[in-house]
Amino acid sequence: CFERHATSKIKDANDIFNITTKGFRGEAMASIAAIAHVELITRREIDDLGNKVVIIGSKVTKQEPIQSEKGTKISVKNLFFNVPARRKFLKSDAVEFKHIVDEFQRLALAHPSIEFNLYHNGKELYRLLKSTLKQRIVNVFGKGMQNKLLQVEEITDLVTISGYIGKIDATRKSRTNQFIFINNRYVKNNYLAHAVKMAYDEYIPEDQNPLYFLYLTTDPSNIDVNIHPTKQEVKFEDDRLVYNYIRVVLKKILGKFHHTPTLDFNDSDEFTNLLKNKNRNSDTNNYVKTGNANWDNKKNNQDDWEKAFQILHNDNPTQNTSKHDIEDDKVEIPSKFNRLANNREYDSINEDNLVQIQNSYIARDVKDGLMLIDQFNAHSRILYEQYLDYFSKKSFEVKQLLFPVSLNLNKDDLILMEEYMDRLESIGFIIENKNDDKYEISGIPAILDQKDKIDEIILSILEKESSGRDVSPKFIEKIAYIFARKKAKNKGKKLSKEEMDFLVKNLFLCKNPYKSPSGRKTFTIIKTDEILNRFN
Repeated sequence: CFERHATSKIKDANDIFNITTKGFRGEAMASIAAIAHVELITRREIDDLGNKVVIIGSKVTKQEPIQSEKGTKISVKNLFFNVPARRKFLKSDAVEFKHIVDEFQRLALAHPSIEFNLYHNGKELYRLLKSTLKQRIVNVFGKGMQNKLLQVEEITDLVTISGYIGKIDATRKSRTNQFIFINNRYVKNNYLAHAVKMAYDEYIPEDQNPLYFLYLTTDPSNIDVNIHPTKQEVKFEDDRLVYNYIRVVLKKILGKFHHTPTLDFNDSDEFTNLLKNKNRNSDTNNYVKTGNANWDNKKNNQDDWEKAFQILHNDNPTQNTSKHDIEDDKVEIPSKFNRLANNREYDSINEDNLVQIQNSYIARDVKDGLMLIDQFNAHSRILYEQYLDYFSKKSFEVKQLLFPVSLNLNKDDLILMEEYMDRLESIGFIIENKNDDKYEISGIPAILDQKDKIDEIILSILEKESSGRDVSPKFIEKIAYIFARKKAKNKGKKLSKEEMDFLVKNLFLCKNPYKSPSGRKTFTIIKTDEILNRFN
């Protein structure tokens, strides 16, 4: 089985169009044996003795009979031992093991009638006995899933759709716990995932994502699985028809059960907190200092802004403010924006000059035309730079929670939590392991508040870390990014005049007012000529 194509399922050309197995080219075992130390122990039920085979870099170094249990056991060690250039791209142990857990979960969900066990460093993480599909989902993702699922069962002339979808109040911002299987093969298909999201479209906010475990069964001739080496991408002969089937079937189920989202009329408005604190002497129990780009000016923020705004909007800044004054107050004025502002004689900030459009954008007239500010991107930038400054300090004050927050984590999240708990505690979280799968947060960084959905923030941090990209050198930047995204004012939220005024002022006191932390524009200018052309 370690020879290339020895286990191929393809006997003739027609077999390519009738694939029902996970793989079919017979290259997986050969590929693993080529870059690792592999040990195979196997015994058939009819045999008295088994066989042991040891392979190092595709070479068989040992083959001998051995006493063993019936079945097959394969051990893989020293991965990429002979390909050091590839080995250096491996991520941390926790991240790489997370990938193993992901694959284990996919196989376990695809075959609930088969027992699966997973051990890590001598510790049993999963023991999944044969069960129904719903019980398998609960056993993999925890008891909390028990009351979150709605059953799906629909037969059409092209495809059978079965499985479970989450109730409307079981959504979350991340795209975890989303699985689509086609003929028991896990697949990634953005088109079909979009069909699921559209079924929930009128029930959940745009930034929320449903959970689902969908199983599509169809004639193998209707799909092409030979698109990607991992076999995780497939294409239906009629994608649009399958898309419509999924959307209609799920929408019917959601409508039947009449599950409607819980509405929270108490808008948790981060702007309000910032505005209340902006004229106070800042301390760690207040939200965050507000002020100029360096955030260390102890003068009133309004004074800083007016001075900066004069510099930005006078044709000759030195007429009103000396260079010495600028340096003393450490107000950093990006040269690009300075050139932009010099095109117009501005009045001091006036709330009446700002208009909110579709509860998502702030409009202000400038000499070159019309400035449009994206309120979410702008607020994300303001908060991001404040958090970066806060976390650049050597120590942090901790805010004790009156009511500790419980975290019920999946097994894969538990692995990441064990690895990154020290880092989380180093920035102000107090986390305690209550039992095998439950953690409790009793303290948070002073810049946060209990109403900030601490559990979602922690889960977002773990999800971000599981990507494995630049984990060590970028940890603080990731934390600041997550905090800013979670607490920024979302699109679709009505802003008061005072809130718009606050946002615009503080945006242009940032070191980089042009881009959000995710790299999107915070503002754009529609030039007067372009506006005039629209009327010609």
